[in-house]
Amino acid sequence: MTGTQTVQMAASEPASLHERRARALGPAYRLFYREPVHVVRGSGTKLFDVDGVEYLDAYNNVPAVGHCHPHVVQSQHRQAATLNTHTRYLGADLVDYAERLLASFPGSLGNVMFTCTGSEAIDLALRIARHRRGGTGVVVTENAYHGTTAAAAAISPSLGEFSPLGGDVRVVPAPHRFSPDEVATAFPAAVRAAIDDLDRHGHGVAAFVADSVFASDGVIPDPAGFLRGAAEVVRAAGGVYIADEVQPGFGRLGTGMWGFARHGVEPDMVVLGKPMGNGMPIAATVIRPELLAAFGSEIRYFNTFGGNPVAIAAAGAVLDVIEDENLIDNAARVGARLTEGLRRLTAQTPFLGEIRGVGLFLGLDVLDEQGRPDSSRAELLVNAYRDNRVLVGSAGRRNTAVKIRPPLPFSLADADRFLEVTERVMPILARVEEKV
Repeated sequence: MTGTQTVQMAASEPASLHERRARALGPAYRLFYREPVHVVRGSGTKLFDVDGVEYLDAYNNVPAVGHCHPHVVQSQHRQAATLNTHTRYLGADLVDYAERLLASFPGSLGNVMFTCTGSEAIDLALRIARHRRGGTGVVVTENAYHGTTAAAAAISPSLGEFSPLGGDVRVVPAPHRFSPDEVATAFPAAVRAAIDDLDRHGHGVAAFVADSVFASDGVIPDPAGFLRGAAEVVRAAGGVYIADEVQPGFGRLGTGMWGFARHGVEPDMVVLGKPMGNGMPIAATVIRPELLAAFGSEIRYFNTFGGNPVAIAAAGAVLDVIEDENLIDNAARVGARLTEGLRRLTAQTPFLGEIRGVGLFLGLDVLDEQGRPDSSRAELLVNAYRDNRVLVGSAGRRNTAVKIRPPLPFSLADADRFLEVTERVMPILARVEEKV
């Protein structure tokens, strides 16, 4: 059978796009929402489906400065029409961007290595952390997500029970499992206990890895400062602290460029992901030079198109937009409006619990009649938002929290629309028994 005949047969089959997708891509790819959204266009904080229906995007952090931002698009287009190659040739744009990016970090973080994805950046950070160290062990939180390469998946409990963790990986409870008064001491103590267990099993410790809002654990940014103790514990044991800033970074928290700074701690390495290029395949590992010195001199590492000119052009444009449009201040201002409004609304129903978050990164707990986290109601609420043309996600060990993480240009008007829809969909939570 020729390729042309195959295409003609496929086109003639009475199958929906959903069915064709499942057949072509297989079962591992998942779609959001009970009724998937067929998106064909994006602009700013809005997405549009095949029928032209507008959705407010309160979920997607990768297009950090907004969908199809004109400055980013134009910068990509201009560079793509000029040159796109690897980093083994000299290029001023790459060095200019590296210096500009490093200037946003503490002075102790003086080198940057570019990759195409956050998973690759985590993988690289783990290799550097384990190189010439006394141990290989890694400590993460109980529902952490750090990527999909073999090494990153091995430290990502949120991928599920059938995605095994590494034998030298230990998990600790998420910070909100401790009382606010205890977390500053209890969380570092849990990390210390995990390191002790790694030592008992002959692994030792190489790194503690965490994102500063514990996004996959349900969004837990507070109390600010408790990460400092965990970093001190792992360093005392001979390991390093790797800050995963893929989700909280680039000003999302409204308190500065990087989430770890809220905790008053300087990481040994920082991992960045595709928000740095507004969705272009660019990511990075930012490193203390003394850690990279031995690794770089003894190990040959090269990422073929990591940091390619088109991706660098997009990344530079993202920094331009964050600065020119004051998006860090916007995240603080709009995030405060969202948080205040959601706290007011949660007081009206027993089925919505704690609001956790900072800036434009919030988690809203969904509860059952007894006040326990309720995954069924959370799923119902996420789909109710979608039916009312607002897109959100979920987080937490059993996806019991609504995750609100919009593009950074999310406006006060967008926040008000989000709150109006929240008030509209809340009554459905009391009728969950009728729905599931």
